[in-house]
Amino acid sequence: MKRREFLKKAAAGAAVAAGTAAAGCASAEQVQFTASEPAKASAAGGPSNAPRSARKKVRWRLTSSFPRSLDTIFGGAEVLAERVAAMSGGDFEIQVYPAGEIVPGLQVLDAVQQNTVEMGQTASYYYVGKNPVLAYDCCVPFGLTARQQTAWLMEGGGLELLRPAFADFNIINFPAGNTGVQMGGWFKKELGSAADLKGLKMRIPGLGGSVMNRLGVTVQVLAGGDIFPALERGAIDATEWVGPYDDEKFGFFKVARYYYYPGWWEPGPNLSYYVNTEAWAALPLEFQEIFKAAAEQSAVAMQVRYDARNPAALTRLLEAGVQMRPFSDDIMQLAEQESLALLEEQAAEDVAYRKVYEPWKKARGEAFSWWGAAERAYAAFAFKPPGV
Repeated sequence: MKRREFLKKAAAGAAVAAGTAAAGCASAEQVQFTASEPAKASAAGGPSNAPRSARKKVRWRLTSSFPRSLDTIFGGAEVLAERVAAMSGGDFEIQVYPAGEIVPGLQVLDAVQQNTVEMGQTASYYYVGKNPVLAYDCCVPFGLTARQQTAWLMEGGGLELLRPAFADFNIINFPAGNTGVQMGGWFKKELGSAADLKGLKMRIPGLGGSVMNRLGVTVQVLAGGDIFPALERGAIDATEWVGPYDDEKFGFFKVARYYYYPGWWEPGPNLSYYVNTEAWAALPLEFQEIFKAAAEQSAVAMQVRYDARNPAALTRLLEAGVQMRPFSDDIMQLAEQESLALLEEQAAEDVAYRKVYEPWKKARGEAFSWWGAAERAYAAFAFKPPGV
């Protein structure tokens, strides 16, 4: 295949469809991407007709917030690296490092900002202490589902609204995949009502942690690899992570029996690739387009892997004696009340935050109205939790 024809087919991706029915029916290798516009690329100083041997070779390092053992989240970054190398003929390589090998898992933003590494893979709600609006790049309590979040970011103007905030940190952000709605987490003791949350020590990051704090929970933020030891030795009484497949790998069920749902604070958390702005600007346009296509493909791969692997993992956990429980109605109602109040308070305090929040709020209302019809009716009829 001629190089120009190859680039036309591989360089630019279709919008991320993570969580859609189409993505759910396709493997990562089957995802197709639309052709780029070669005339536009050429006018912008894009790919030349120089032989491949004369093309600039690029080597980047990626530091992740996640351990290598999580072949779903961390594996998304590996898919990115594989696709970038394949589409560039090996001229653009990304070496992927798990949390702790270059920097700790919760210092990815700092490492990319300071150009310690060219890019990172992380969850933006880890950094709400730096700027609360960053949470909207990932998720907020009682916010958008995976498909809704992807639609808002990629087609609803979300990325354009958020990128000025990331520019303050010398970063350009790209969606990296979604886990789908998460579980409410692992608890050593059964929860009867909202009163049982008071004084509980729980690992929970982002705005979900802020809401839990308002409900009386003592909140801690720990990287993935640090959670099990803290739960085992009693430093925390409860933890959330993602869902059955990852949670089984971490072994939380060995030290906490009660598995609650739903994870109302993470209804559709989008993971992100952070790229240093100087590194991005120095990247040839050809490689920028390859990166975008590979990022989109890796995002789809993450979602379909979770959707394919969570069901069987839940079955295994239940067979191991895990007690699955829904959060009580009063916990859900109080949590929603405090969540929406928190978002309104933050919007009232910060004009820049409000510029993101108001369009997001409108998009959420419209999305919930549509999903409250066909999607909800089908789910309510067809989906039944274990034991029902």
